[in-house]
Amino acid sequence: MIKQHIYWIWNALQGIRLRIALSSIVGILDVCFALLFVWVCKQLIDIATHAVEGQLWHYAILLIVVVTIEIALTAWNGRIDSENDIRFKNKLRHTLFSHLMFSMWDGHKRLHSGDVVNRLEEDVRMVSEGACQSLSAIVITCFQLVAAFFFLTQLNSQLAWIIALIMPMLLLLSKVYMMKMRRLTKDVRNTDGEVQSHIQEKLQHKILIQTLGQNKKVGDRLDFLQLRLYKQVMSRTNFNIFSKTLVMTGFAAGYIIAFLWGVNGLYDGVVSFGVMTAFLQLVGQIQRPMVDLSRHIPSLTHAITSAERLKELSDMPSEDDGEAFVLDESAGIRFEDVSFAYAENERLIIDKLSVDFPVGSRTAIIGETGVGKSTLLRLMLSLLYPQEGKIYLYNDRQQVAVSPATRSNMVYVPQGNTLLSGTVRDNLLLGNPDATDRVWRARSRTERRTGTTNLHSQRIAARWKYIVVRRI
Repeated sequence: MIKQHIYWIWNALQGIRLRIALSSIVGILDVCFALLFVWVCKQLIDIATHAVEGQLWHYAILLIVVVTIEIALTAWNGRIDSENDIRFKNKLRHTLFSHLMFSMWDGHKRLHSGDVVNRLEEDVRMVSEGACQSLSAIVITCFQLVAAFFFLTQLNSQLAWIIALIMPMLLLLSKVYMMKMRRLTKDVRNTDGEVQSHIQEKLQHKILIQTLGQNKKVGDRLDFLQLRLYKQVMSRTNFNIFSKTLVMTGFAAGYIIAFLWGVNGLYDGVVSFGVMTAFLQLVGQIQRPMVDLSRHIPSLTHAITSAERLKELSDMPSEDDGEAFVLDESAGIRFEDVSFAYAENERLIIDKLSVDFPVGSRTAIIGETGVGKSTLLRLMLSLLYPQEGKIYLYNDRQQVAVSPATRSNMVYVPQGNTLLSGTVRDNLLLGNPDATDRVWRARSRTERRTGTTNLHSQRIAARWKYIVVRRI
């Protein structure tokens, strides 16, 4: 299962992979200059203490050059990581959003819109951070670990291997850590989605809730969800702190051993000040990558967990793609033995319906809630598909089965407020973006009749400056 999610992330990274590789290369160069800095410091100290011969100012200039290059590489790598992150987030969010816009409508709304928004924001962010930052950081860290260990063996191979024994312990702990952290993270992400869904839905229907006097009840529900989220986050945090404390304890023990070894070598006169300084720096070069690995493991765990949630969006089936099909003349709609249920083993909303809505006719469909009035319209619009039967658009010259491509023949006025954010012009042009526009300044009937502007029309003009009359 985890392999599937990693493979999904890898496919999503198409177009960004080379930039991640560039980030890794720049980071590796930064590590090389960091190790060169350690060697230059050792030479300077040994020359200053007369342990070796050499020109002090030569190495001082080299030190300045190395530090300058290190700073430049670090800044460049940071810029690459930031650019990769925003590029990948935008690309991934656009891909998923576009897919959702063309996905088949889910009559049962298996995923709440608030949860979907949460996934497009938080889960996309976590996948991007894990893929664009943690992935290259792990490559750089592994190189730093190997290079620093090799350098350390040149000073004292026995002590280097003693410190390196910490690595298998870290790998063993990380496997157990990832399994539990992934489960805890999934619980947190799901509950966070519930919280956002609850807030979005209740704000959307605030007037209804206020009218029915359910204000306190919905507030209590939010408290319950947030308390559950708090417990889950703290449980994950406590486990994370405990795991990191164990790792840091092992690293501290290794550093103490290295420091006491250096002090003992200085006391016996077998180790120079430069060697001890280099050795302590190299121990840090080995331990810091291990700490970094333990820090990046949660990020990768979060990314894999979030990838699982995003994969659910990308796996939603899409509508049949095709060019819009417009009938030459006005059309009627005919149902032939149509049956529909929202899910298997549920009652049929529409059962063996055969009805004809002839060209030019007007029909009112009435009935109590739940009898299938809205479902009938959704079947006409091909938002839903019947389990049995066929639905046709027809006239004297043509007949075609309804599909997403035949929606261009429909005029649909849904109930409720369906204005989108933007101007009236933007909303009117949804029907036909290529329509020719005639833009008129909005004004009230009183203004048109008397030439005066009342307070109501002023308010309208302040909010909607223009309306559009379309020629089709």
